[in-house]
Amino acid sequence: MDTDRGLARLLPPPPEDERKDDADKIKERNILQVYLNKDDALMCGNDYISVDQLRDKAKEFIANVNNAENMPEKTQKNVEFFGTTLVSDKHVVSLQNDRGSSYQAYISVQNELVAAYNELRDELATEKFGVKYAELTDEQQKAVREIYPQRISEAEPKKYGEKKK
Repeated sequence: MDTDRGLARLLPPPPEDERKDDADKIKERNILQVYLNKDDALMCGNDYISVDQLRDKAKEFIANVNNAENMPEKTQKNVEFFGTTLVSDKHVVSLQNDRGSSYQAYISVQNELVAAYNELRDELATEKFGVKYAELTDEQQKAVREIYPQRISEAEPKKYGEKKK
């Protein structure tokens, strides 16, 4: 992928405790691996899927409605407007693309991942407040984001099959 353009993305604040130890490592169940190869084929977890399927796969993973053991852990938190509830705050959607993947395919994957969060937030806002997420007050939006924090991690693009020097 060769471009000088990028995506406007607000990064989460750095962790308060910068120490790196074994307790900080992310458990495998909390990671959804998304890989876009040089041929623009998309792999989500261990399955090849179409870009059209990515949003639903991501929503299922992020929400983990049934708190399944093979899906992200949930944390019990007291969230304003919602009270004590289970929150999906340990998940990470890990996106990696090959340097040979097209910019259009990369943007399509990004759009679907962000749309997954937007839909989950809209669904929760509509269920709780009767309006879409964008229509909520700042405090209500913050509460919804606590339940569905956007956690997309992008790894540096790689070029596979390259000879070692």
